[in-house]
Amino acid sequence: MIRTRNAASADVFDYIERFYNPRRRHSKLGYLSPMAFEERAMQT
Repeated sequence: MIRTRNAASADVFDYIERFYNPRRRHSKLGYLSPMAFEERAMQT
């Protein structure tokens, strides 16, 4: 089966969405979730 660039890109996106939790708190971000950290950064 020949894979296209779009199919590969979609697979990578699915992998990231499934295994990366954007709501998990990170100590490097001051125990904020990545989403909360980005929201705070956009406000300043």
